[in-house]
Amino acid sequence: MIDFIDSFAIFVVLNVQQMTITQLQYVLAVAEYQNFTLAAQKSFVTQPTLSMQVQKLEDELDILIFDRSKKPIAVTQVGKKIVAQAKNIVNEANRIKDIVDQEKGFIGGDFILGIIPTVMPTLLPMFLKAFIKKYPKVNLIIKEQSTETIIRNIQDGHIDAAIAATPLEIEFIKERPLYYEPFVGYIPKNHRLGNIDTLKPEDLDVADVLLLQDGHCFRDGVINLCKAPKELGSEHFQLQSGSFETLINLADEDMGMTLLPYLNTLELDEKKKKNLKYFNNPSPAREVSLIHHKSELKIQITEALKDVISSIVRGAIAFQDVKIISPLGKS
Repeated sequence: MIDFIDSFAIFVVLNVQQMTITQLQYVLAVAEYQNFTLAAQKSFVTQPTLSMQVQKLEDELDILIFDRSKKPIAVTQVGKKIVAQAKNIVNEANRIKDIVDQEKGFIGGDFILGIIPTVMPTLLPMFLKAFIKKYPKVNLIIKEQSTETIIRNIQDGHIDAAIAATPLEIEFIKERPLYYEPFVGYIPKNHRLGNIDTLKPEDLDVADVLLLQDGHCFRDGVINLCKAPKELGSEHFQLQSGSFETLINLADEDMGMTLLPYLNTLELDEKKKKNLKYFNNPSPAREVSLIHHKSELKIQITEALKDVISSIVRGAIAFQDVKIISPLGKS
């Protein structure tokens, strides 16, 4: 009964005040970007149109949602409450189309997918062609983004789902594991570990492990595996790179060793594959998941993505005995 009363109250407010979903979307855009011009650009309308609609809503409600005297524009105290409610109303309005699509069994429309940089180059070529062939009515928009950006964009509704290393332990995000990808050592023969057959975590010395630049969750996973502090630096050089290829090339120059995700090892040439060292079971691994907001908008497309990716990757990764290493940075 409470849910019905709340929904009816929203219906009454919408009709009495004659506000529109579009007006609420414009309010959300201004609240996010704190600038009318930028909000208009992101909403694909002219700035005068957006400003007029926001002003019209403020006049109808007889309150100020935004304090325009401040730079950047600030949300007023009552405006913060309206923005929070506007998010709920816009999400519920979007759900109506979702309900209809699910009832019709329709899987199509725009779907924005974020993918972290250490997963995108290896995973995307594996599933993209198969997915668009099976679901030609889905317009898949793919964005390479850091985990931090993905989390923020899921919360703000700018992406529909993402592929990232988990667990993230975030209240509003649902995690759907796709696969478990083992860590593999890349160790040239001249390295102190070059002649061992298999690796153990205790063999690792983070001082001679070449790492991705700060901000990559795979870097944090390696640091957690080595049980090392997050702030690291070489005595001789500091590396800031987002490329596994760079790490491999430096290792080949006897600058240290590195750790790679398993899928990154499949395309190495035969000479480089001789430098790969696998861990004893249970192999340290990262959990890669399809994540989305718990509101589950466009869930039918999310489920379709999960099914396609899981079926394809299952054949590429046969490891069973793994130990999940957290992607969360050490505090």
